Amino acid sequence: MDAARQRCRGRCCRRRWRRWALAAGLLGAAAALALYSALPPPARADDETVTVLLWWEPFGRPRRLPDCRRLYNISGCRLSADRGRFGEAQAVLFHHRDLARHGAQGLPRGSPPRPPRQRWVWMNFESPSHSPGLRGLAGLFNWTMSYRRDSDVFVPYGYLYVPPAPRPFVLPRKTRLVAWVISNWNEEHARVRYYRRLKEHLPIDVYGARGLALAEGGLVETVSAYKFYLAFENSQHTDYITEKLWKNAFSASAVPVVLGPRRANYERFIPPDSFIHVDDFPSPRLLATYLKFLDKNKPSYRRYFAWRKKYEVHVTSFWDEHFCKVCEAVRAAGNQIKTVRNLASWFES
Repeated sequence: MDAARQRCRGRCCRRRWRRWALAAGLLGAAAALALYSALPPPARADDETVTVLLWWEPFGRPRRLPDCRRLYNISGCRLSADRGRFGEAQAVLFHHRDLARHGAQGLPRGSPPRPPRQRWVWMNFESPSHSPGLRGLAGLFNWTMSYRRDSDVFVPYGYLYVPPAPRPFVLPRKTRLVAWVISNWNEEHARVRYYRRLKEHLPIDVYGARGLALAEGGLVETVSAYKFYLAFENSQHTDYITEKLWKNAFSASAVPVVLGPRRANYERFIPPDSFIHVDDFPSPRLLATYLKFLDKNKPSYRRYFAWRKKYEVHVTSFWDEHFCKVCEAVRAAGNQIKTVRNLASWFES
């Protein structure tokens, strides 16, 4: 863990721990919840068709491009990976991992390289810690698309929404305590270091690179038998809250124990009593004590699911939603054009 996480924040940290212990784990204070709109926009069949070109298909893997109208009620979208359509495209998508692999020499050539009124969209869903080559991209792009709320096209890894008719929530039968699924094991990562300290105080079943094989039914079915899931991000950055929370924990109806950005950042997207943050405890030992307490106290544990009476969970579909959201954003923006002057400074902030 980095130094900031290793230090207890003095009296504030102790007060927070007392609140957890005395209130049986409930965070009673109301918090603002940022909800991503789940209702599809009304179709606008009379609008001009927008062509969005994928300069590289993400990670070099060809795929069948989605029908945006059928899937998301976004009409008038033509998605293409055919570079012959470059001149007619209103927007061109550049996936950062592929841009880093090919370099600037892989970008379109011409004088100027970008036709007038065409938007170049930088697309990235990795954290700054895993996004090499940011420094040489100043002034190249018009828009950004990422998991960050302040992106020009904001597409989070998931979101909560209020369904038209709430469905009863049924908590799966829980027979095990804590699970963690990890594919990229790195002893230098804060999450691995925290795990090693936490497992000294309670049992943790690890799946993936250094652990058990997932059951035939897959990740969600396996994790659904556990009360808690370690939703530990591979690095800690603003808004970097990935499928580890939305799919691995929420979709499996396990209470997420999170290690990522600060608690306040999580509370911009999810209710404060829907998760447990490692920063709420002075040490992994005290976190383990609290998890054991919840394991033996069913009413206190079930309070972490109270939000399910109102909200449903949506896990973003890679990459269909991303492509269609760009098309929708281009049509909404009209002729507004801007330039991202310092991409690295913004994304690393």
